[in-house]
Amino acid sequence: MDFLKSAVASAIAKSSSFPYTLGDRVDISDSIWTLHNATKREDSSSCSIFTFEIAANKSRLPLAKNAVRKSRTLRHPGVIKVLDTIETESTIYIVTERVVPLSWHVKRRSLSEETSKWGLYTVASTLKFINGDASSVHGAVRASSVFTSESGEWKLGGFDILSSMNDDQAVIYTYGSLVPDAARYTPPEVVKGGWDAIKRNPLTAIDSYGLGILIFEVFNGNFSGGDQLGKPTNIPPTMQQSYKRLHTANPKIRLSPAHFVEQGKKTGGFFETPLIRLTDDIDSLGLKSDAEREEFLNELDGLSEDFPEDFFKMKVLPELLKSVEFGGGGPKVLSALLKIGAKLSQDEFNAKLTPVVVRLFGNPDRAIRVCLLDHLPMMIDNLPQKIVNDKIFPQITSGFTDVAPVVREQTVKAVLPVINKLSDRTINGELLRFLARTANDDQPGIRTNTTICLGKIAKNLGQGSRSKVLIAAFTRALRDPFVHARNAGLLALSATMECFTEDDCATKVLPAICPSLLDREKLIRDQANKTLDLYIQRVRKFGSNMPDTVLPAATSPDAPKETARIGTSNDKSWAGWAISSFTNKITAANGEIEPSANTTKPVEAEPVRSASVPRPTKPSSPVPSSQAKEKLRPTAQTLNRSLSEQPSPVHKEEPVDDGFDAWGAMDGEEGDDWQNDDDPFNVASPSSSAASTSKPKAAPAPYDDGGEPDFAGWLAAQSKAKKPLPRGLNKSHSTTISRTSSPSSTAKPKVVAAPAKKIDTKPKDADEDDGWGDAWD
Repeated sequence: MDFLKSAVASAIAKSSSFPYTLGDRVDISDSIWTLHNATKREDSSSCSIFTFEIAANKSRLPLAKNAVRKSRTLRHPGVIKVLDTIETESTIYIVTERVVPLSWHVKRRSLSEETSKWGLYTVASTLKFINGDASSVHGAVRASSVFTSESGEWKLGGFDILSSMNDDQAVIYTYGSLVPDAARYTPPEVVKGGWDAIKRNPLTAIDSYGLGILIFEVFNGNFSGGDQLGKPTNIPPTMQQSYKRLHTANPKIRLSPAHFVEQGKKTGGFFETPLIRLTDDIDSLGLKSDAEREEFLNELDGLSEDFPEDFFKMKVLPELLKSVEFGGGGPKVLSALLKIGAKLSQDEFNAKLTPVVVRLFGNPDRAIRVCLLDHLPMMIDNLPQKIVNDKIFPQITSGFTDVAPVVREQTVKAVLPVINKLSDRTINGELLRFLARTANDDQPGIRTNTTICLGKIAKNLGQGSRSKVLIAAFTRALRDPFVHARNAGLLALSATMECFTEDDCATKVLPAICPSLLDREKLIRDQANKTLDLYIQRVRKFGSNMPDTVLPAATSPDAPKETARIGTSNDKSWAGWAISSFTNKITAANGEIEPSANTTKPVEAEPVRSASVPRPTKPSSPVPSSQAKEKLRPTAQTLNRSLSEQPSPVHKEEPVDDGFDAWGAMDGEEGDDWQNDDDPFNVASPSSSAASTSKPKAAPAPYDDGGEPDFAGWLAAQSKAKKPLPRGLNKSHSTTISRTSSPSSTAKPKVVAAPAKKIDTKPKDADEDDGWGDAWD
């Protein structure tokens, strides 16, 4: 039979004249109606349809017709909202808002205590209206007569025997017993004297008894008979006394629904709950004063998570939106609105909240802006990427330069939730420019948060500029006077180590960390040691895999001797190479010294010989003795040729290490300042190379010094190479020579005796003290 009913209903619903489309059937017990989910064909809006098959229930047709009539005329927030009624020869349809039977929740025991109180308050207030203002009796108050709407509100239905007491021919008197399962729910006086007992007792007595049954079902789940009402199991203690007065056997002393509501609303009463107060105040939120609105919002914040979410979505949220945009609700209303919005699905959020959020980001009120930024993590997942990148972020950027520090700080924090919604161009362009400003902010907290922010968004930065930006930002933070900013820089370097190459780690990061090892704050010293260990381990691991050398293999047999002259590889002490160098100079030097590019170095001694014995010649000597002496005079070249005529130096410069330059730049010095001509490692300076190539090489010439400089030979070489000037022009060589000097005396100042005496080729005696250690005494 049920299948036949559904088939007939579906056939009617599919006809072109029926404006609704029937959907799934909803199970509803103790009713003459069949409930279906449906949609309106015109706009696809959801609704519910109660259907009554006339042929199958002819005896109860008066109940169905009474329900249609009362549904059309009865209007109250606690009553199911009727959209349409349709009557045909075979079926009666009542189209209502989308509802679900309360009996579903009652059987599953899924109602919390606060939600149950809120629903019972709604039903009792509706019965108060029906009994008082409408002078009517519902007659069938039970769980099967109550439904929940899409907003979670409880709605009273089941108007099959709803009757006005002003009507002597009311349906309830004649057909009250035709209600399904009437014997189980009928009051004792009706069982004894019939439905006419209503006339002999208070008008509210029937519905008060039904309200007591509803309370029992809500808190216990099932009702089997009137004898269960005396056991107030699971009913809240504050409600038990009023509950007992609702179902007392004497109808004349029963508590009416109006008095039940009144007792519950007393101070400390069972209806004094935040959810009930919210329901009463939400409709007038825009009319409340600032103090009343503040109190309302405090109540809203105090609501727990087990309250009906649908009510907040459908009822509270629209009112909050109106208050924020038009009623001057302020940041507290916005905060409550965004908390509710976090529970919406993405489609619901985009339809209801996204347009409002975009408009609010353009609001000049700083309190609104800070509230939006603070709650951005709660709603960012529901905001489309295009909306965030094109509409919201351009509004956010004004906060980076706001005069209020709190706005700047919240704006920096808001970068983290929105970073995944921004394009690469926005991140590496506009965003980095603003973060560069906040990194130099006068507020230390903003500088610290900027460092933290950069560390967390490092993976989102472009690979081309990532290491540059991070190293510049974090090393600057290490020099910040604010201790937490320095600590943030060290932590950020630890977290982003993988973003840097090994060369950057060794040449830029490690030198920047080292000063923090001696920071005045122990917090910084400890963190610096941890960070330093991480980088050193990485650099050491990389260095262990590098080749031993990049130089080509040595082919000359003299190569080992060259390295042995500098130091011994077997000496493990840190100064061993230096000691061996001195030893080699004193005890192992023999033979002639090759001409060196550096003219300032002394010539090593040759074996002692007689002055009459000619000096042995060596074909490999590239420079004659006369030219060697001439090099002792640094001004000789300037007398013969100009600087522009001198040949350019011929030498190869070693490539400069970029890492060292970066390190020098950190200290504010040039990388080459540490090198000088006195450095023992500087064996190929440009000046020495220029000096060695300034003259062409000549054939070697023997020269006997006899222990003293050979001035005669030197003068003879000069006279052969250059003719003397005329007698009258000799005075122009020096302004310090007397006018009466002879031509021979004018040439004497050119002989520099002091440099010649420095060339002492005699070996020192073993007992002679060279005096190099006097400075340490």
